[in-house]
Amino acid sequence: MSLSALTALSPLDGRYASRTAKLRPLLSEAGFMRHRVIVEVAWLRALSNAGFAELKPFSAATNAFLDRLVNGFTEDDAARIKAIESVTNHDVKAVEYWLKESSGLPLPPEMGHLATVDAAVDPAISAELKAAAEFIHFACTSEDINNTSHGMMLKAARDQVLLPSLQGVIDRLTLLAHDCAEMPMLSRTHGQSASPTTLGKEVANVVARLRTAAKRIASVEILGKMNGAVGNFNAHLSAYPDFDWQAFAKGVIENDLGLSWNPYTIQIEPHDYMAELFDAIARANTILIDLDRDLWGYISLGYYKQRTKAGEIGSSTMPHKVNPIDFENSEGNLGMANAVLRHMAEKLPVSRWQRDLTDSTVLRNIGVGFGYAVLAYDSTLRGLNKLEANPEKLAEDLDSSWEVLAEPVQTVMRRYGIENPYEQLKALTRGKGIAKEDLQAFIKGLAIPQDAKDRLLAMTPASYTGIATRLAKEI
Repeated sequence: MSLSALTALSPLDGRYASRTAKLRPLLSEAGFMRHRVIVEVAWLRALSNAGFAELKPFSAATNAFLDRLVNGFTEDDAARIKAIESVTNHDVKAVEYWLKESSGLPLPPEMGHLATVDAAVDPAISAELKAAAEFIHFACTSEDINNTSHGMMLKAARDQVLLPSLQGVIDRLTLLAHDCAEMPMLSRTHGQSASPTTLGKEVANVVARLRTAAKRIASVEILGKMNGAVGNFNAHLSAYPDFDWQAFAKGVIENDLGLSWNPYTIQIEPHDYMAELFDAIARANTILIDLDRDLWGYISLGYYKQRTKAGEIGSSTMPHKVNPIDFENSEGNLGMANAVLRHMAEKLPVSRWQRDLTDSTVLRNIGVGFGYAVLAYDSTLRGLNKLEANPEKLAEDLDSSWEVLAEPVQTVMRRYGIENPYEQLKALTRGKGIAKEDLQAFIKGLAIPQDAKDRLLAMTPASYTGIATRLAKEI
């Protein structure tokens, strides 16, 4: 079977490929290779400017050529690296060989049957890079390249795709909160009728939670290291013992790659920041699961209607149905995202001694965790864009729930020292509905000031919403 959207094992690359496409250049295998090239070139360029007698600064032409290798990296380049890896059985070494080949240098003899591709490089540039050839990947362990690549990939995917997608949901919810700010709604605590709120205020609650969650995601510091096989610059110092390698590597990490320097590592950057980031995303996702389930319930109650779309079918046998499929899809995919993200958060900070390889295969699933999250955000947004409040149903529920005014009545009774107010209202209302007339008759018989009595008599379930409207409008 050829690989296509119909034969892909993962729905992220099949059914939902168009909705996760923005992540593909960043978190795919080809994206990983491109970021490795970025790191290798940044390290080589920095070495060329370090003042070593054996490596002269690159000319403007050579620097421009290196820029083209990075900026012009294509799928064909990724395929060539994969072909080299088929012989080396080592992905980072394959990138090193590709860089040398792309600079006009032949592949090593041990590459056997794999013929060198003619890169057609300007002879002057090729000569310059040939002189610098052994400074490509100089003193680096593979993880110096991989951890920084992962850092840049995560930073880009977070800032360019995931957070903007989440912000789209937050923005739409904010509009919904404002639009429905004055629309009274019966609350349901433990599934039972409770003190009224407004539709907009309940949405505003979610906006506030998601804004906090998004800030936490954005605030996670993305770290990187380039300090050799076990984090001590052993190889670096064997070649240049008097050079300040720590300051040099920190400069490359922070100034060239845009990450934060981690000075204390084993062979791998310990991935604690990744766990923090994945946990932060999972917490935001949990808030959205809560939202999806609540909206599903409100649609079921009739508080929201869903705008129909021409040609859509809700049920293969029941023509009347408009199912809340977007919120259901979102909930399911948020669960998938959190399963992957939380496993990575728990697994990645754990490494046997100075390095084991269990993190390598797990890290290849970053795109899966992010993909399901972004897919879910898109589904939630689609569902939100179909929602239409149903004030008639909201009013109907409120008008049949006069028992919720037992709370303000007994609270006013407390103010004026009437004995056992809670118990009196409990006997009057608990476990049973109460008509407007019965409640008002009870109020009229209270020994409280007339202005307080008038205030209670004027109250309805729809008017008993506290500052809900103000809170919704202020979000």
